[in-house]
Amino acid sequence: MGRLATAYGQALAVHRQALRRWEAVRRSLAAAEPVAPGSPELVARLARLGAALATPAPGTARPATTPVPVRVGEATTFDGGFPALVPLAGGTHLVVDADARDPRVGELLRAVVTQLLAAAPPGTVRVAGIDPAAFGAAFLPLRPLLDAGVLAPTATTAAEVAALLDEAERHARAAQHTGGDDQELLLLVAASTPAPRELARLAALTHAGPAAAVCVLLAGYPAAGPGEAPPPLGATTRLRLGGRYALIGDPPGRPYSGDGSGLAAPVVLDGDPSHATVTGLARRLAGATRRAEAVTFAELLPDRRWAESSETGLRTVLGRGGRQPVTVAFDDATPHWLVGGRTGAGKTVLLLDVLYGLAARYAPSELQLLLLDFKEGVSFTEFVPTERDPSWLPHALAVGIESDREYGVAVLRELRDELTRRADLLKRHGVTKLADLPPNVRPPRTVTVVDEFHVLFAGNDALARQAVDLLEELARKGRSYGLHLVLASQSTTGVAALYGRAEAIFGQFPLRIALPGGAAVLDAPGDAARTLAVGTAVLNTAGGAAGADTVVHFPDAHAATADLATLRHELFQARPAGSPPPTVFRGYETPRLADDLTWAGLRPGAEPPLALVGRTVDVSGSTAAFRLDAAPGRHLAVVGTAAAGADVLRSAALSLARQHTPGTARFLLAPLAPGTTVLADDLAMTLAAARHPVRRLDATELRTHLAEAAGGSDRPGGRIYLVVFGMDAAAGALAAADPATFRSGHDDLRAVLREGPAHGVHLLGWWRGLRRLGEDLGGTQHRDDVACLVVLNVPGADLGLHLNAHDLSYTPRDGRALLVDRHDQRTVLMAPFVADGDDQ
Repeated sequence: MGRLATAYGQALAVHRQALRRWEAVRRSLAAAEPVAPGSPELVARLARLGAALATPAPGTARPATTPVPVRVGEATTFDGGFPALVPLAGGTHLVVDADARDPRVGELLRAVVTQLLAAAPPGTVRVAGIDPAAFGAAFLPLRPLLDAGVLAPTATTAAEVAALLDEAERHARAAQHTGGDDQELLLLVAASTPAPRELARLAALTHAGPAAAVCVLLAGYPAAGPGEAPPPLGATTRLRLGGRYALIGDPPGRPYSGDGSGLAAPVVLDGDPSHATVTGLARRLAGATRRAEAVTFAELLPDRRWAESSETGLRTVLGRGGRQPVTVAFDDATPHWLVGGRTGAGKTVLLLDVLYGLAARYAPSELQLLLLDFKEGVSFTEFVPTERDPSWLPHALAVGIESDREYGVAVLRELRDELTRRADLLKRHGVTKLADLPPNVRPPRTVTVVDEFHVLFAGNDALARQAVDLLEELARKGRSYGLHLVLASQSTTGVAALYGRAEAIFGQFPLRIALPGGAAVLDAPGDAARTLAVGTAVLNTAGGAAGADTVVHFPDAHAATADLATLRHELFQARPAGSPPPTVFRGYETPRLADDLTWAGLRPGAEPPLALVGRTVDVSGSTAAFRLDAAPGRHLAVVGTAAAGADVLRSAALSLARQHTPGTARFLLAPLAPGTTVLADDLAMTLAAARHPVRRLDATELRTHLAEAAGGSDRPGGRIYLVVFGMDAAAGALAAADPATFRSGHDDLRAVLREGPAHGVHLLGWWRGLRRLGEDLGGTQHRDDVACLVVLNVPGADLGLHLNAHDLSYTPRDGRALLVDRHDQRTVLMAPFVADGDDQ
């Protein structure tokens, strides 16, 4: 109501001003004596009247629907001169028979543009230039208007002219659809005539009428080849140059003459507006333009929450193009999106706008989100519960923050599995698309957002190739099953793993969004994409093809922190009963045993017991664990020099102890590696406090117990866990042979590895070298004698040789380990548990 009242007040003021001016002219003419045509007195009156009409109060004209009298020069007679005016805008246009390579034409065009901008309210006129002949030289003096955001970059190439005309035609259609005096005027200024095809399109716009809110200034018309007639124009005033003067034809609907010959006086065209005039106008319009273009976050949201159905797709408002909201969709036409932009260009802001817009429109039963961030940022942290704010976005299934490549591949693999499940569902119901399923069985559409996705394909290794294979399958098949992808990155080029596959993959991404520095996602980026400001983007729904670009202004979600929090809490409170929080993968986070859900659920009596060693890098964030059953080889070997090896053994021992009734399991601890004594002592006290028998061993005692266990004399009822911190440090003691039996400690160790699990004896050992482990096992032919491995900082090539797995892809790094279960044929990346003293 406030905006309507303001607009009504402005209109009333303009109307009163016009009445006063008209009344003054009427009284002046009525009081005057009749004068003869061509007399000096008539010329003087015309001069006074022209001056009055040619100087409307700044900001009062409404050129989109009402013609504005614009001065083009000084009409001359023998008895003096008077201003020559032509009506422009409001459905009327102007053509000149020479182009802007004639300096007078360039000066005229610039003067007309300046007058129209000065007369109209700020933000109601937008200027776009065409100059294929002089490469935009005619518009260089108007550069301050370009910087102010009023003048668009000049179209000089055939592709840029075609794209500009596409935009003009969309503008005209939108204006005709909406109507109203509040429509923005698009002023198309052709400083030179474009090619015949584009000229015909430009001429067609002159026939569109006032409702189209387009005004054409066309220089160099007619410009047709031999035997070719120029395309006819609509309501247009023609101006012909000859010698020092110009001749003006009759304006449409407001003739100067009775016989159609035009103004019966030659006209000296006006020169360039001064630089001070242009810069002053630019300063006045810049602030108003920014305010007019500014989009608020509230404009993206629907009136009602969760009121829309995703049956045929998902839709949300991205921002505003000019004065019209721009809607984007995940549907059959645009199933996947590709977003490009340099650091700081606003990718995160745009993604948040889209995600909150979707979440406000669709209930969790209609929409699910998988969100991955591969950069060192916090793009999606606000969607997950934190200590400060326990709420979360109920649509989010999984959120990866500083994701590992392995986690990204796990997400793609989970999506591929979901695709298979949905394909089976469609087959059972005899349909081919998600939209054809009955509502009661139709699964929600799933949108997966991958920020900085190029990291996923870095390295051109087996993992990258697997990611490419999965991505290509999902891109090809996802649209039919309601699985949609958004890939965002600084660059989509130079990724080795995509060589030869990029076109096949990105061809499935018809919706492209180019932010500043991200023009590479467009096939033919124009000047608009190269000169974008932060907060704007080029939207293309034709796979990046030229001619389908729309410049969109979108709000800064970070500036609306309070609104975002309010909306998130509103959606959180409306979540369905029993909704679980999203699974969160924090790539930088060190997992703790005390925080693990599996650990919290362990109770005595579990068979076979689980040895918990870390958290798997997967979508569900599952616990990395081994089952220590009675099969030969069910022992745990931690391999690598990293100090985390001792922590992994500690976590395994504590989790096993938690599953045994006090007194039914015995723990033999051998801290042989330097620096492990304190940790072993702490572990011994914790186990003893849980009332489990505990004993400390040195290397010699370890040798003795291995011999007893191999001979069957140390097999009382219950389980025995032999926990050795630094098994390689016992090499000397194990190498010695018994003088009586000629058996070495290695012989006894290998017997225990093969036969111990059947008698409840399990070894949990830390070997600081893979070679030492192989020697203790008696060669690679006995590698299955220890089936459970946690591999730390061991080169992937060495590990592949040990496991006889030549396609193994593993790059060791801090905070990561490889879980290998030889019996279950399981090899997954994990984050090992690290001791912090809080485990109970």
